[in-house]
Amino acid sequence: MHKLLKLVNSINCIRAGVTAGSFFLYIMESEIKPWGSYEVLHEDSTCKVKKLTVKPGQRLSLQYHYKRQEHWICVAGAGEVYLNGQTGVIQPHDAIFVQYHANHQLSNPSETEDLVIIETQVGEYFGEDDIVRLEDPYNRE
Repeated sequence: MHKLLKLVNSINCIRAGVTAGSFFLYIMESEIKPWGSYEVLHEDSTCKVKKLTVKPGQRLSLQYHYKRQEHWICVAGAGEVYLNGQTGVIQPHDAIFVQYHANHQLSNPSETEDLVIIETQVGEYFGEDDIVRLEDPYNRE
């Protein structure tokens, strides 16, 4: 049993039931980042779906991608979006489309509330190494 728990923890996979026996959500991967965290909700050869939680006062790096596009839907909180030289606000139910090679950044100006985004990636590759950082507030390489 201990080996099984260790294996489950090592691949960072959890199962959460919404109601007993009726629905299960499998979180395939999760990671803590300096700006908050993400959870992978779905991944296959055509798309990857993540739940991003941006902590108050934090922001992601200014970045772009060669091999994927992203659709962001705000589900909680309010954030600021930088997209190819323009800035705007994203609030619950708002959606943003980020094309290939588009410079983009997401930030949470709130002092108290998390910003929660559902991000759907589409394209030919969804690895974290397809992030080209132009500016990074956390000095990552």
